[in-house]
Amino acid sequence: MTMRDLLLARATDDAPALLFEDQRYSWREYYQGCCERAEALLAWRRPGPFHVGVLLENVPEYLFLTGAASLVGATVVGINPTRRGAGLERDIRHTDCQILVTEDRHAELLAGLDLGIPANRRFDVASPVWHEALAPFAGAALPKVEADARAIYMLIFTSGTTGEPKAAIVSSMRTAMAGKVLAQMRGLTSKDVGYLAMPLFHSNAHMAGVAPILAAGGTWSMRRKFSASAFLPDVRKFGVTYFNYVGKPLTYILATPERPDDTDNPLRIAFGNEGADHDLGRFSKRFGCEVIDSYGSTEGGIAISRTADMPAGSLGVAPPGTLILDPETKQECPRARFGPDGHLANASEAIGEIASTETAKSFEGYWRNDEANQERTREGIYWSGDLGYRDAAGFFYFAGRNMDWLRVDGENLAAGPIERILVRHPEVALAAVYAVPNADVGDDCMAALILRPGARFDPAGFAAFLEDQRDLGTKMVPRYVRIAESLPSTETNKILKRVLRDERWECGDPVWRREGAGYRLLEAADRQKIDEAFAARGRMNVLGR
Repeated sequence: MTMRDLLLARATDDAPALLFEDQRYSWREYYQGCCERAEALLAWRRPGPFHVGVLLENVPEYLFLTGAASLVGATVVGINPTRRGAGLERDIRHTDCQILVTEDRHAELLAGLDLGIPANRRFDVASPVWHEALAPFAGAALPKVEADARAIYMLIFTSGTTGEPKAAIVSSMRTAMAGKVLAQMRGLTSKDVGYLAMPLFHSNAHMAGVAPILAAGGTWSMRRKFSASAFLPDVRKFGVTYFNYVGKPLTYILATPERPDDTDNPLRIAFGNEGADHDLGRFSKRFGCEVIDSYGSTEGGIAISRTADMPAGSLGVAPPGTLILDPETKQECPRARFGPDGHLANASEAIGEIASTETAKSFEGYWRNDEANQERTREGIYWSGDLGYRDAAGFFYFAGRNMDWLRVDGENLAAGPIERILVRHPEVALAAVYAVPNADVGDDCMAALILRPGARFDPAGFAAFLEDQRDLGTKMVPRYVRIAESLPSTETNKILKRVLRDERWECGDPVWRREGAGYRLLEAADRQKIDEAFAARGRMNVLGR
């Protein structure tokens, strides 16, 4: 089963497929549009990997292109618009994009970049040129292309422990199967309306949003960008019954003013991952729906499911072979022990990497990155790169990312590229970037800096410097900046980021926190307020308390 198969099943269906703003498409119309774009992609194809770069917000054209690509075995490269400058150029060139589809609002991001794509293979969907380019293919039938069950549906960027983002291979078969299984598990039918507000360059949008609705023959509704204030109005406008999310959307929605009629809506299920435990029940109660939070990764390999009897704070249970392993010894870590107050009592021995001895063979890999592929599946084990621990009953708990990973607003970021940008500052001698907990969910970015001799930290100047770095993505900007004389290191001068992360903003060095467009020095009262925010969210455990 592939995404092509799921789409072909909808070819003659006149039920609604896609709702966007005031636009409406039936499945028959959507399928026809996919066929037309499929023929266009074939006509524009050149020798080499059949890769189509897509730099768009959540607009219908994104879904038309993924559908078209699935019909002819092309691969859509989901380009992340939060990337900048050389990093963005590198992403597009690294994935061998021979066609690029974008729109005018992203023109500034691409200005001056050498993408290696001819002008006649770069398209702006907001311009008349795009419609003129598609005109010769109006009314096209299904292209006569032999189906390939191994076809790559998308390349989706995800960050590892070092270096630039890696392009994870997401096959058409894996995406379709995920959609089919999820639709069955959640009881989705042709009557259901999904809400695509998570960015379509992210795997969650396809695995948990696009594919399940396609498999069920339901209806997609979509918004260009997620908006907490527009969420409930959209749910009512489109008749949304199913909503997929990743990261903080539940938190943001719950922060909007409550109204007595919040439960007066058609929403039935919210499904996603990385939602804050404190928010799941509140969201369910406020909007009268079921909230199902799970654990998974773009690469596949690890899946942990929630159960009715799971302890608070747990991720749930996993299939056989999923373990917490010590990355050095490859041995299973001791099970977690908890103190009377629920505090993890043996963190140093219980925390390891979430891994699987069963799924390395099914890992689909990263595009043109053998080193990362080998690292992910070394010694026949699939290593998630995520830290966790497991209790005596077998329930898994998340303990954060590898020390060089950050998970900010639902996106994986690697520390290395951020560090390389920070040391461009003329007064910065050394930079260490690492994740610290966010009071709601996921991580915040923190940077520890050693300044050059005689230099003083200028918060306004530093903020202005960051603003000028074109390749510093919007989520890469440090929220906390620690100014240190020295950093904890090994004998071989490797910075001990685990120590830095544990110390957070509670160290003896001055720490500045980003507020608005600038930075302000943290005082004792500020630290107390931070603690209170974690306590209010029921997340003191992530601070080790």
